[in-house]
Amino acid sequence: MDLNTVREVRDARHPAPWQPGDAWLGGGTYLFSEPQPHLRRLVDLSRTGWTPVQPLPDGSLEIAATCTIAQLSRFAQGLTAEAAPLFEQCCRAFLASFKIWNMATVGGNLCNALPAGPMISLTAALDGECLLLAQDGARRQVPVAAFVTGAGRKDLAEGELLRSVTLPARALGCRTAFRQASLYGLGRSGVLVIGALDPVDGALTITVTASTVRPVRLRFPLPPTASAVEAAVASAVADDEWFDDIHGLPQWRRHMTFRFAEEIRRELEGVTR
Repeated sequence: MDLNTVREVRDARHPAPWQPGDAWLGGGTYLFSEPQPHLRRLVDLSRTGWTPVQPLPDGSLEIAATCTIAQLSRFAQGLTAEAAPLFEQCCRAFLASFKIWNMATVGGNLCNALPAGPMISLTAALDGECLLLAQDGARRQVPVAAFVTGAGRKDLAEGELLRSVTLPARALGCRTAFRQASLYGLGRSGVLVIGALDPVDGALTITVTASTVRPVRLRFPLPPTASAVEAAVASAVADDEWFDDIHGLPQWRRHMTFRFAEEIRRELEGVTR
């Protein structure tokens, strides 16, 4: 789509004062998908040269905001960490064409803050932490689960930039379980639940996305019962936090979330109670 109100595209490598009507441009798959009449200038991140994905000395993994879905998928194919299969599962949850895969970015998916954003699901489930850069050079770190605050809402100030997301080594060592549901065979996620079993202390984490307006992470230090998981989900998600749109009614999303959470508990804990 032509953005006919945009008067300038600026290279992000050459800083300039942030102005009303500015927007960061990553892959552009959202920006160019619908009218953006409030925009006057795009700040292009495509030539920043950030390494898409890189292991850090402490065993953690840094994913640049400009990393595309295709780049993340290719990297994960050679990843030997226990949680490696989760990367491809979440990439495939896009159900997108190769054109989108090669342009859409991890950072864009997080900053759009859509409930069905699978990069939100992936990074929240693996205890990801966002690195945010302000216009004055200040830096702050925010957990992904706290970065997305609602449907289309995120903890991002005017002109602030999501630079990267870091996944800790301990989370990468988790055994994971993945469940996803859609109303259609090839439809947007209506429910996406991920479980992770900590290799160090055996704690179980269940992360709920797509069915809720924000990521919900539940941690169980000891193996939980079915009733404990159900009670925890019911307590963590308020009635008005079950997402409601054309891709699924809140009642259906709630039902499937409880069902998937229990399936994940059984799979990762290896219990029948």
